[in-house]
Amino acid sequence: MTLAERWQRLVEYAMKQWDYCSSGVWQDTRPLFRVKAIKVANLCVRSFMNADLQTQACAMTYRTLLAIVPALALLFAIGRGFGFQNLLRDELFSYFPSQHRALEAALSFVDSYLEQASEGIFVGVGIVFLLWTLISLVGSVEDAFDHIWMVKHGRTIWRKLTDYTAIFLILPVLMICASGLTLLMTSTLQKILDVDFLKPAINWILDLGSYAFTWLFFAGAYKLIPNTKVNFGNALGAGIFVGTAFQVLQWLFVSGQMYVAKYNAIYGSFSFLPLLLIWLQLVWLITLIGALVCFASQNAGQFNFNDDVRCISPSYHRTVCLTVMTIIAKRFRAQYPPLTLPELAELYGLPVSLVKDVGQHLNEVKLINFIESSGEFMVSAVQPAVEVSTLSVGDVVERLQEHGSTDFIPDFMARYSAVERIGETLTEAIIGAEAQQLLINIEVDIDNTIPVTKKLFQKKT
Repeated sequence: MTLAERWQRLVEYAMKQWDYCSSGVWQDTRPLFRVKAIKVANLCVRSFMNADLQTQACAMTYRTLLAIVPALALLFAIGRGFGFQNLLRDELFSYFPSQHRALEAALSFVDSYLEQASEGIFVGVGIVFLLWTLISLVGSVEDAFDHIWMVKHGRTIWRKLTDYTAIFLILPVLMICASGLTLLMTSTLQKILDVDFLKPAINWILDLGSYAFTWLFFAGAYKLIPNTKVNFGNALGAGIFVGTAFQVLQWLFVSGQMYVAKYNAIYGSFSFLPLLLIWLQLVWLITLIGALVCFASQNAGQFNFNDDVRCISPSYHRTVCLTVMTIIAKRFRAQYPPLTLPELAELYGLPVSLVKDVGQHLNEVKLINFIESSGEFMVSAVQPAVEVSTLSVGDVVERLQEHGSTDFIPDFMARYSAVERIGETLTEAIIGAEAQQLLINIEVDIDNTIPVTKKLFQKKT
């Protein structure tokens, strides 16, 4: 084999692998780790390009600047209650070793804020403004996460007030206690193991504990903030990835503070602001990327045949609607436990994205209902909204055909009455004698499923 032939084969093999990784992988339904990894990477790249995370990171940076003083005020107010205000101050100075003047100015703003918020009429107004600023920030984070997770319904105002207020009251206490615990462990271990060759191991263990706290913090954020059901395993994986990147970015930022002496000589204390903006921008960017990784790792299988689903024909879409409605009706008739739409798609070998679209359509035409036990759209199980014993194929098709806006073009029927009569004839042909068959009598074996788990389709006892 000549060199040119080998090169041609190599190029053909590379193009074949590229076609598979870019589009062909979504037609591969094998439950292999390699296939899932390619799907996750594909979905992350596509979503990163389409979600415009850079713009969202810029918006979150701006909102964070507005919330810095209220956040520090809340943190120092709780820290004073525990006697850890000096510890918090030292931690800030250690993060920004070359910006003592800027930090002193920021902390003076915090002291003034707390002083004004604790006197006279400002007691109530100051606390409300403080909490509202922080709630608005976390609400923006939730909106960004929900956008990545394709969640259309966020938390209500009441749930935001209650959930976020609890977070703001508990999280600073945990952070302060964690810092105090770290100091206690450091001093205790150094006293117990006062041996020079053990000190590097002690420092390594404490550094690992810092990483672990960071991992759990991001994992908790990815698990709790989105208004949808997130598996903890996926959240933990994304938390470890982002937590490690955050620690590296923090080390680079702290180390970089020592090399900006010339920059400070030109801009003075103002040099702190652009550096802080760059750091916040990068932190929010990797945070949003982590949410994207969490979403992709949990939902990679839901985008199988996604390109085909986007180009689905009306006839095939109607057939899938009838199939999904038939399965739901027959399972309800057989007293099987209800399924969520992703469970139904996985169990019966259907594309999840298509089943979600079909389920939403069936819900809009009042054929199925979501059991809102968890309060989360598209996570709740589904059940029929009509009497299934008398529901025919024609009833389903007629509701699907007539759903949506009609007769909104002025004088359309008068000018094109001949076309209208042809359309009515076609509709009657579709809903013909064959369509009078009941859904529950269609020969569909609801027990002929992909063996994910038997608990999903076993009859209730």
